[in-house]
Amino acid sequence: MDNSTNNSTSPSLSDILPSSLDLPAHLSAQKYFFVCTLTVAAWDTLVLTPRTWRIVRTREWPLLKILFFVLRVWMPVEFAIAGVAFFDTKWSLEQCSHFWLFEPICTAMMLAICSLVHVIRIYAIYQKNRTILHTMGGLLAFQVVITAICCGFYRMTPLLDGQGCIAEPKASWVGIYWLSATLLYTVSFVLALNRSFRSLKVKPLGLWKLILRDGLNLYTSVWAVNMVNLFFWFIITPTGPEDPVRTIVTSHGRSPHRLDDDAHHPRRTRLARQRRLLPTERPLHLAHLALRRHDARALRGARPPANPVLSLNASTGAAAFPVPLAGAKQDWDDKSGSVREIDGKDGMLDGKDAIDIFRSRTRRARRTSACTSPSTRRRTLTTGSATRRSERAPRGGGENGH
Repeated sequence: MDNSTNNSTSPSLSDILPSSLDLPAHLSAQKYFFVCTLTVAAWDTLVLTPRTWRIVRTREWPLLKILFFVLRVWMPVEFAIAGVAFFDTKWSLEQCSHFWLFEPICTAMMLAICSLVHVIRIYAIYQKNRTILHTMGGLLAFQVVITAICCGFYRMTPLLDGQGCIAEPKASWVGIYWLSATLLYTVSFVLALNRSFRSLKVKPLGLWKLILRDGLNLYTSVWAVNMVNLFFWFIITPTGPEDPVRTIVTSHGRSPHRLDDDAHHPRRTRLARQRRLLPTERPLHLAHLALRRHDARALRGARPPANPVLSLNASTGAAAFPVPLAGAKQDWDDKSGSVREIDGKDGMLDGKDAIDIFRSRTRRARRTSACTSPSTRRRTLTTGSATRRSERAPRGGGENGH
């Protein structure tokens, strides 16, 4: 009696499932990863909705605000369109042949916008230094050129009908598509750290408070995620053209750069909401905030502390730092105006001039407080009465003189 089981006639799983469900390992991993990134993107969009509404209500529309809203719309629209192409079982190969360039081109454009945000932020915290602008601008131009060239070396992944539409690179060297952006984010990260640690020499601060104050968590996250992306692309050896990790990195490499859109920290946002400014513009207004604090301390008769922005290289008297107070209503000795009206310069205040202004206002505040004592008030009233009597007295010898 033969008890053996003959499985040669049993249908395989591939024969039962349709092509849309019978996916190889690398496609299954890619689609699961896409669902995860889409969930995070949707959560991020919902969480930032109140903050977005507050920024919309501000009157100013600087470039950073415009870029912020472009990214707020661009990212979910691109994810939605790519999601339809990935999961729609009725998406034919003919449709995919006309669509597959959408993903690398749109991702390159979104990368360029995110990198431009970094350029503006670094340029701002370095007080509009031309060297910084040329360095970061050159890296941005290099990134735009490289990503544009690499878009021509992508291809449509050969799949069956119903398995989706995915774009993939033709060779490993196309990874410079991400290398160009990572290079810019690395320089941005280093410059942000350098600026933050320089401020510690003027005003010591704890590491955690420093990270929250300067938004170093943003720069660190963007740099770390991009480095991991390059690590998987160039260092880890793929097992073949159907390697799951390589498919995820090439198809969804844009998801790490989503962090550039969220250039907001809760503390930065609170300060910006109070002063009706964009969070990314806060480094430009540190000097303004310092002037307000020095004014309050001077009225109390306290010695004004050193300011991290105005005190850098202030001993030489050669460095000038921007104080963008245009449009702000400040009380400069009972006169509404700005720094521009004081020294005649376009929003520029020399470190020595700032110290002189602080000392002058401190002396005036102390003289004002001294006049509030009872004895001083009596002397002032007596002097004023005598002056008024002398003014009312007849001149030219009075009545006896006629």
